Amino acid sequence: MINPEFSDMVVLVTAIYASALTLVATLILIPLIRRLALMYGMVDIPGGRKQHEEPVPPMGGIAIFTVVMAVMIGIGLYTNIVFPSALFLALAITLVVGVVDDMRPLDARFKFSMHFLVAGILVIWGGAKIVTLGNVLGMGDLNLYWLKIPFSIACIVYIINAINMMDGLDGLAGGNGLIIMIWLGLAALLGGQMDIFLMISVFSAALLGFLFYNARAPWRKHAKIFLGDAGSMGMGIMIAWFAITLSQRHNFALEPISVAWIIALPIVDSFGLLVARIKDKKPPFQPDRRHFHHHFINAGFPVGRAVYTILLWSAVLGAIGFFGIKAGLPTAVLGWGWIGLWALHTVITVKSERFIALLSKLRGTTPDAANLSR
Repeated sequence: MINPEFSDMVVLVTAIYASALTLVATLILIPLIRRLALMYGMVDIPGGRKQHEEPVPPMGGIAIFTVVMAVMIGIGLYTNIVFPSALFLALAITLVVGVVDDMRPLDARFKFSMHFLVAGILVIWGGAKIVTLGNVLGMGDLNLYWLKIPFSIACIVYIINAINMMDGLDGLAGGNGLIIMIWLGLAALLGGQMDIFLMISVFSAALLGFLFYNARAPWRKHAKIFLGDAGSMGMGIMIAWFAITLSQRHNFALEPISVAWIIALPIVDSFGLLVARIKDKKPPFQPDRRHFHHHFINAGFPVGRAVYTILLWSAVLGAIGFFGIKAGLPTAVLGWGWIGLWALHTVITVKSERFIALLSKLRGTTPDAANLSR
Protein backbone atom coordinates (compact mmCIF):
# COMPACT_ATOMS: atom_id res chain seq x y z
CA MET A 1 0.00 0.00 0.00
CA ILE A 2 1.37 3.38 -1.03
CA ASN A 3 1.68 6.12 1.57
CA PRO A 4 -0.49 9.05 0.36
CA GLU A 5 2.47 11.39 0.87
CA PHE A 6 4.29 9.73 -2.04
CA SER A 7 3.37 10.77 -5.57
CA ASP A 8 3.41 8.40 -8.52
CA MET A 9 6.58 10.07 -9.78
CA VAL A 10 8.35 9.47 -6.47
CA VAL A 11 7.35 5.82 -6.57
CA LEU A 12 8.50 5.56 -10.19
CA VAL A 13 11.92 6.98 -9.33
CA THR A 14 12.08 4.66 -6.31
CA ALA A 15 11.30 1.71 -8.58
CA ILE A 16 14.17 2.65 -10.91
CA TYR A 17 16.72 2.94 -8.12
CA ALA A 18 15.44 -0.17 -6.32
CA SER A 19 15.54 -2.20 -9.53
CA ALA A 20 19.11 -1.11 -10.27
CA LEU A 21 20.14 -2.05 -6.73
CA THR A 22 18.39 -5.41 -7.04
CA LEU A 23 20.06 -6.19 -10.35
CA VAL A 24 23.55 -5.39 -9.06
CA ALA A 25 22.98 -7.28 -5.80
CA THR A 26 21.72 -10.37 -7.67
CA LEU A 27 24.67 -10.31 -10.07
CA ILE A 28 27.05 -10.21 -7.10
CA LEU A 29 25.25 -12.72 -4.88
CA ILE A 30 24.75 -15.54 -7.39
CA PRO A 31 28.48 -16.29 -7.94
CA LEU A 32 28.97 -16.34 -4.15
CA ILE A 33 26.05 -18.72 -3.59
CA ARG A 34 27.21 -20.87 -6.51
CA ARG A 35 30.71 -21.14 -5.05
CA LEU A 36 29.38 -22.16 -1.63
CA ALA A 37 26.99 -24.69 -3.18
CA LEU A 38 29.78 -26.32 -5.17
CA MET A 39 32.01 -26.36 -2.10
CA TYR A 40 29.40 -28.22 -0.01
CA GLY A 41 28.06 -30.45 -2.77
CA MET A 42 24.65 -28.79 -3.02
CA VAL A 43 24.31 -29.48 -6.74
CA ASP A 44 21.96 -31.03 -9.28
CA ILE A 45 23.69 -34.16 -10.60
CA PRO A 46 23.30 -35.01 -14.33
CA GLY A 47 21.61 -38.26 -15.27
CA GLY A 48 18.27 -39.74 -16.27
CA ARG A 49 15.97 -37.02 -17.62
CA LYS A 50 18.49 -34.33 -16.65
CA GLN A 51 20.42 -33.30 -19.73
CA HIS A 52 23.04 -30.93 -18.29
CA GLU A 53 26.62 -32.10 -18.57
CA GLU A 54 28.05 -31.14 -15.18
CA PRO A 55 26.78 -30.61 -11.61
CA VAL A 56 24.92 -27.30 -11.31
CA PRO A 57 23.76 -25.67 -8.05
CA PRO A 58 19.94 -25.31 -7.91
CA MET A 59 20.21 -22.25 -5.69
CA GLY A 60 19.05 -19.48 -8.01
CA GLY A 61 15.79 -19.07 -6.13
CA ILE A 62 17.66 -18.39 -2.89
CA ALA A 63 19.61 -15.57 -4.52
CA ILE A 64 16.57 -14.08 -6.24
CA PHE A 65 14.25 -13.99 -3.26
CA THR A 66 16.90 -13.11 -0.68
CA VAL A 67 17.64 -9.97 -2.65
CA VAL A 68 14.00 -9.21 -3.50
CA MET A 69 12.76 -9.51 0.08
CA ALA A 70 15.70 -7.55 1.46
CA VAL A 71 15.23 -4.71 -1.03
CA MET A 72 11.48 -4.57 -0.42
CA ILE A 73 11.99 -4.43 3.34
CA GLY A 74 14.58 -1.69 2.86
CA ILE A 75 12.22 0.30 0.64
CA GLY A 76 9.48 -0.04 3.23
CA LEU A 77 11.72 1.23 6.02
CA TYR A 78 12.84 4.16 3.90
CA THR A 79 9.53 5.21 2.37
CA ASN A 80 6.88 3.82 4.75
CA ILE A 81 5.43 1.83 1.83
CA VAL A 82 3.73 -1.23 3.33
CA PHE A 83 4.28 -4.48 1.46
CA PRO A 84 1.96 -7.49 1.98
CA SER A 85 3.02 -9.59 4.95
CA ALA A 86 1.09 -12.59 3.60
CA LEU A 87 3.21 -12.59 0.45
CA PHE A 88 6.43 -12.43 2.47
CA LEU A 89 5.36 -15.31 4.72
CA ALA A 90 4.30 -17.45 1.76
CA LEU A 91 7.65 -16.83 0.07
CA ALA A 92 9.59 -17.60 3.24
CA ILE A 93 7.82 -20.95 3.69
CA THR A 94 8.31 -21.81 0.03
CA LEU A 95 12.02 -21.00 0.15
CA VAL A 96 12.60 -23.18 3.21
CA VAL A 97 10.68 -26.11 1.72
CA GLY A 98 12.36 -25.65 -1.67
CA VAL A 99 15.88 -25.56 -0.23
CA VAL A 100 15.29 -28.67 1.86
CA ASP A 101 13.80 -30.44 -1.16
CA ASP A 102 16.77 -29.48 -3.36
CA MET A 103 19.14 -30.88 -0.73
CA ARG A 104 17.15 -34.00 0.15
CA PRO A 105 14.01 -34.71 -1.92
CA LEU A 106 10.84 -34.44 0.15
CA ASP A 107 7.74 -36.58 -0.15
CA ALA A 108 5.54 -35.24 -2.97
CA ARG A 109 2.46 -35.27 -0.73
CA PHE A 110 4.21 -33.07 1.83
CA LYS A 111 5.26 -30.56 -0.82
CA PHE A 112 1.75 -30.53 -2.24
CA SER A 113 0.34 -29.81 1.22
CA MET A 114 2.79 -26.90 1.56
CA HIS A 115 1.50 -25.49 -1.72
CA PHE A 116 -2.02 -25.47 -0.29
CA LEU A 117 -0.71 -23.88 2.91
CA VAL A 118 0.96 -20.95 1.16
CA ALA A 119 -2.02 -20.57 -1.19
CA GLY A 120 -4.31 -20.41 1.83
CA ILE A 121 -2.10 -17.73 3.39
CA LEU A 122 -2.26 -15.62 0.21
CA VAL A 123 -6.02 -16.01 -0.17
CA ILE A 124 -7.32 -15.91 3.40
CA TRP A 125 -4.80 -13.57 5.01
CA GLY A 126 -3.54 -11.73 1.95
CA GLY A 127 -6.93 -11.28 0.30
CA ALA A 128 -5.82 -12.65 -3.08
CA LYS A 129 -9.32 -13.83 -3.96
CA ILE A 130 -10.66 -14.40 -7.46
CA VAL A 131 -14.11 -12.88 -7.10
CA THR A 132 -15.06 -12.76 -10.78
CA LEU A 133 -13.86 -14.08 -14.13
CA GLY A 134 -15.55 -11.21 -15.96
CA ASN A 135 -17.72 -11.66 -19.03
CA VAL A 136 -15.38 -14.36 -20.24
CA LEU A 137 -17.96 -16.36 -22.22
CA GLY A 138 -20.20 -13.53 -23.39
CA MET A 139 -23.02 -14.55 -21.06
CA GLY A 140 -22.55 -11.89 -18.41
CA ASP A 141 -20.08 -11.58 -15.55
CA LEU A 142 -19.11 -14.97 -14.13
CA ASN A 143 -19.00 -14.28 -10.37
CA LEU A 144 -17.76 -16.97 -8.01
CA TYR A 145 -19.55 -16.03 -4.77
CA TRP A 146 -18.94 -18.75 -2.15
CA LEU A 147 -16.53 -20.56 -4.50
CA LYS A 148 -14.06 -17.68 -4.50
CA ILE A 149 -11.86 -19.00 -1.67
CA PRO A 150 -11.52 -22.67 -2.75
CA PHE A 151 -11.25 -21.65 -6.41
CA SER A 152 -8.54 -19.07 -5.64
CA ILE A 153 -6.53 -21.55 -3.57
CA ALA A 154 -6.79 -24.17 -6.31
CA CYS A 155 -5.66 -21.67 -8.96
CA ILE A 156 -2.62 -20.60 -6.94
CA VAL A 157 -1.59 -24.22 -6.34
CA TYR A 158 -2.05 -24.87 -10.06
CA ILE A 159 0.13 -21.91 -11.05
CA ILE A 160 2.88 -22.88 -8.58
CA ASN A 161 3.06 -26.37 -10.05
CA ALA A 162 2.73 -25.17 -13.65
CA ILE A 163 5.77 -22.89 -13.29
CA ASN A 164 7.67 -25.68 -11.54
CA MET A 165 6.89 -28.09 -14.39
CA MET A 166 8.08 -25.57 -16.98
CA ASP A 167 11.56 -25.35 -15.48
CA GLY A 168 13.21 -27.79 -17.88
CA LEU A 169 15.64 -25.87 -20.10
CA ASP A 170 18.25 -23.21 -19.39
CA GLY A 171 16.55 -19.83 -19.24
CA LEU A 172 13.03 -21.10 -19.97
CA ALA A 173 11.18 -20.70 -16.66
CA GLY A 174 13.06 -17.55 -15.68
CA GLY A 175 12.64 -16.03 -19.13
CA ASN A 176 8.93 -16.81 -19.22
CA GLY A 177 8.55 -15.37 -15.73
CA LEU A 178 10.27 -12.17 -16.86
CA ILE A 179 7.96 -11.86 -19.89
CA ILE A 180 4.91 -12.32 -17.67
CA MET A 181 6.22 -9.70 -15.26
CA ILE A 182 6.78 -7.21 -18.08
CA TRP A 183 3.14 -7.45 -19.16
CA LEU A 184 1.84 -7.33 -15.59
CA GLY A 185 4.18 -4.46 -14.71
CA LEU A 186 3.06 -2.46 -17.73
CA ALA A 187 -0.57 -3.02 -16.74
CA ALA A 188 0.15 -1.92 -13.17
CA LEU A 189 1.93 1.23 -14.36
CA LEU A 190 -0.79 2.25 -16.81
CA GLY A 191 -3.48 1.35 -14.30
CA GLY A 192 -1.98 3.50 -11.55
CA GLN A 193 -1.23 0.54 -9.25
CA MET A 194 2.16 1.93 -8.28
CA ASP A 195 2.75 -0.28 -5.25
CA ILE A 196 2.40 -3.37 -7.43
CA PHE A 197 4.52 -1.79 -10.17
CA LEU A 198 7.28 -1.19 -7.62
CA MET A 199 7.26 -4.82 -6.47
CA ILE A 200 7.15 -6.15 -10.03
CA SER A 201 10.08 -3.91 -11.00
CA VAL A 202 12.22 -5.26 -8.16
CA PHE A 203 11.32 -8.87 -8.90
CA SER A 204 11.94 -8.41 -12.63
CA ALA A 205 15.39 -6.96 -11.96
CA ALA A 206 16.27 -10.02 -9.85
CA LEU A 207 15.06 -12.33 -12.63
CA LEU A 208 17.18 -10.44 -15.13
CA GLY A 209 20.24 -10.85 -12.92
CA PHE A 210 19.52 -14.56 -12.55
CA LEU A 211 19.08 -15.04 -16.28
CA PHE A 212 22.54 -13.55 -16.86
CA TYR A 213 23.90 -16.78 -15.31
CA ASN A 214 21.09 -19.16 -16.30
CA ALA A 215 20.17 -18.42 -19.93
CA ARG A 216 22.31 -19.59 -22.81
CA ALA A 217 24.12 -16.92 -24.80
CA PRO A 218 27.08 -16.65 -27.19
CA TRP A 219 29.39 -16.30 -24.19
CA ARG A 220 27.77 -19.12 -22.16
CA LYS A 221 26.97 -22.61 -23.47
CA HIS A 222 25.35 -23.91 -20.27
CA ALA A 223 23.64 -22.53 -17.19
CA LYS A 224 25.87 -21.83 -14.21
CA ILE A 225 22.98 -22.01 -11.75
CA PHE A 226 19.42 -23.36 -11.76
CA LEU A 227 16.27 -21.93 -10.19
CA GLY A 228 15.70 -25.01 -8.05
CA ASP A 229 12.33 -25.81 -6.51
CA ALA A 230 12.59 -22.80 -4.22
CA GLY A 231 12.96 -20.51 -7.23
CA SER A 232 10.31 -22.02 -9.48
CA MET A 233 7.72 -22.30 -6.70
CA GLY A 234 8.53 -18.81 -5.44
CA MET A 235 8.09 -17.47 -8.97
CA GLY A 236 4.74 -19.23 -9.15
CA ILE A 237 3.65 -17.46 -5.97
CA MET A 238 4.70 -14.06 -7.30
CA ILE A 239 2.94 -14.59 -10.62
CA ALA A 240 -0.25 -15.78 -8.90
CA TRP A 241 -0.22 -12.87 -6.43
CA PHE A 242 0.23 -10.16 -9.05
CA ALA A 243 -2.15 -11.77 -11.55
CA ILE A 244 -4.96 -12.02 -9.01
CA THR A 245 -4.34 -8.64 -7.40
CA LEU A 246 -4.24 -6.73 -10.69
CA SER A 247 -7.38 -8.34 -12.07
CA GLN A 248 -9.52 -8.34 -8.91
CA ARG A 249 -8.96 -4.93 -7.28
CA HIS A 250 -11.79 -2.39 -7.13
CA ASN A 251 -10.04 -0.36 -9.84
CA PHE A 252 -8.47 -3.33 -11.57
CA ALA A 253 -5.72 -2.82 -14.09
CA LEU A 254 -6.45 -5.91 -16.21
CA GLU A 255 -9.45 -7.94 -17.25
CA PRO A 256 -9.24 -11.50 -15.87
CA ILE A 257 -9.17 -12.89 -19.42
CA SER A 258 -6.16 -10.68 -20.21
CA VAL A 259 -4.32 -12.26 -17.29
CA ALA A 260 -5.27 -15.71 -18.58
CA TRP A 261 -3.56 -14.95 -21.91
CA ILE A 262 -0.50 -13.43 -20.25
CA ILE A 263 0.15 -16.55 -18.14
CA ALA A 264 -1.26 -18.95 -20.74
CA LEU A 265 1.80 -20.98 -21.71
CA PRO A 266 2.61 -22.74 -18.41
CA ILE A 267 -1.12 -23.12 -17.66
CA VAL A 268 -2.09 -24.87 -20.90
CA ASP A 269 1.11 -26.92 -21.03
CA SER A 270 0.62 -28.42 -17.58
CA PHE A 271 -3.02 -29.24 -18.40
CA GLY A 272 -2.03 -30.90 -21.66
CA LEU A 273 0.55 -33.00 -19.82
CA LEU A 274 -2.03 -34.18 -17.28
CA VAL A 275 -4.44 -35.17 -20.04
CA ALA A 276 -1.73 -37.00 -21.99
CA ARG A 277 -0.53 -38.92 -18.93
CA ILE A 278 -4.04 -39.90 -17.88
CA LYS A 279 -4.80 -41.00 -21.45
CA ASP A 280 -1.68 -43.20 -21.40
CA LYS A 281 -2.70 -44.55 -17.97
CA LYS A 282 0.36 -43.06 -16.29
CA PRO A 283 0.47 -41.22 -12.94
CA PRO A 284 -0.58 -37.58 -13.58
CA PHE A 285 2.53 -36.18 -11.88
CA GLN A 286 5.07 -38.66 -13.24
CA PRO A 287 7.91 -36.78 -14.97
CA ASP A 288 8.37 -37.41 -18.67
CA ARG A 289 9.65 -35.73 -21.84
CA ARG A 290 6.32 -34.54 -23.25
CA HIS A 291 6.54 -30.92 -22.17
CA PHE A 292 6.14 -28.29 -24.86
CA HIS A 293 9.85 -27.51 -24.73
CA HIS A 294 10.74 -31.19 -25.21
CA HIS A 295 8.93 -31.18 -28.56
CA PHE A 296 11.45 -28.66 -29.86
CA ILE A 297 14.44 -30.59 -28.49
CA ASN A 298 13.13 -33.86 -29.99
CA ALA A 299 12.68 -32.05 -33.31
CA GLY A 300 16.39 -31.17 -33.34
CA PHE A 301 16.31 -27.60 -32.07
CA PRO A 302 19.38 -26.51 -30.07
CA VAL A 303 18.45 -25.65 -26.49
CA GLY A 304 19.05 -21.94 -26.87
CA ARG A 305 16.99 -21.64 -30.06
CA ALA A 306 14.18 -23.75 -28.55
CA VAL A 307 14.02 -21.53 -25.48
CA TYR A 308 13.97 -18.24 -27.37
CA THR A 309 11.35 -19.56 -29.81
CA ILE A 310 9.09 -20.59 -26.94
CA LEU A 311 9.65 -17.28 -25.14
CA LEU A 312 8.67 -15.42 -28.31
CA TRP A 313 5.45 -17.45 -28.42
CA SER A 314 4.80 -16.61 -24.76
CA ALA A 315 5.31 -12.91 -25.52
CA VAL A 316 2.83 -13.13 -28.41
CA LEU A 317 0.22 -14.75 -26.17
CA GLY A 318 0.74 -12.01 -23.61
CA ALA A 319 0.38 -9.33 -26.30
CA ILE A 320 -2.95 -10.82 -27.37
CA GLY A 321 -4.24 -10.59 -23.81
CA PHE A 322 -2.82 -7.14 -23.10
CA PHE A 323 -3.64 -5.36 -26.35
CA GLY A 324 -6.76 -7.34 -27.23
CA ILE A 325 -8.96 -5.52 -24.74
CA LYS A 326 -7.33 -2.16 -25.52
CA ALA A 327 -8.04 -2.73 -29.22
CA GLY A 328 -11.71 -3.20 -28.44
CA LEU A 329 -11.99 -6.97 -28.72
CA PRO A 330 -14.92 -8.25 -26.64
CA THR A 331 -13.88 -10.27 -23.60
CA ALA A 332 -15.95 -13.16 -24.92
CA VAL A 333 -13.84 -13.30 -28.11
CA LEU A 334 -10.69 -13.50 -26.02
CA GLY A 335 -12.38 -15.98 -23.69
CA TRP A 336 -13.43 -18.43 -26.37
CA GLY A 337 -10.11 -17.90 -28.12
CA TRP A 338 -8.30 -18.85 -24.93
CA ILE A 339 -10.38 -21.99 -24.60
CA GLY A 340 -9.46 -22.80 -28.20
CA LEU A 341 -5.78 -22.28 -27.36
CA TRP A 342 -6.17 -24.60 -24.36
CA ALA A 343 -7.76 -27.31 -26.53
CA LEU A 344 -5.20 -26.94 -29.34
CA HIS A 345 -2.25 -27.17 -26.96
CA THR A 346 -3.76 -30.27 -25.35
CA VAL A 347 -4.08 -31.92 -28.76
CA ILE A 348 -0.45 -31.00 -29.53
CA THR A 349 0.64 -32.64 -26.27
CA VAL A 350 -1.43 -35.79 -26.75
CA LYS A 351 -0.42 -36.07 -30.43
CA SER A 352 3.12 -34.85 -29.83
CA GLU A 353 4.63 -37.08 -32.52
CA ARG A 354 2.82 -35.14 -35.24
CA PHE A 355 3.84 -31.78 -33.80
CA ILE A 356 7.47 -32.90 -33.50
CA ALA A 357 7.38 -34.12 -37.10
CA LEU A 358 6.04 -30.71 -38.20
CA LEU A 359 8.77 -28.88 -36.28
CA SER A 360 11.39 -31.20 -37.77
CA LYS A 361 10.09 -30.55 -41.26
CA LEU A 362 10.23 -26.79 -40.71
CA ARG A 363 13.78 -27.09 -39.42
CA GLY A 364 14.90 -29.72 -41.92
CA THR A 365 15.95 -32.25 -39.27
CA THR A 366 15.04 -35.83 -38.31
CA PRO A 367 12.94 -36.31 -35.14
CA ASP A 368 14.60 -37.98 -32.16
CA ALA A 369 12.69 -41.26 -32.33
CA ALA A 370 14.06 -42.45 -28.98
CA ASN A 371 12.17 -39.73 -27.14
CA LEU A 372 8.92 -39.52 -29.11
CA SER A 373 6.98 -41.89 -26.87
CA ARG A 374 8.36 -40.82 -23.50
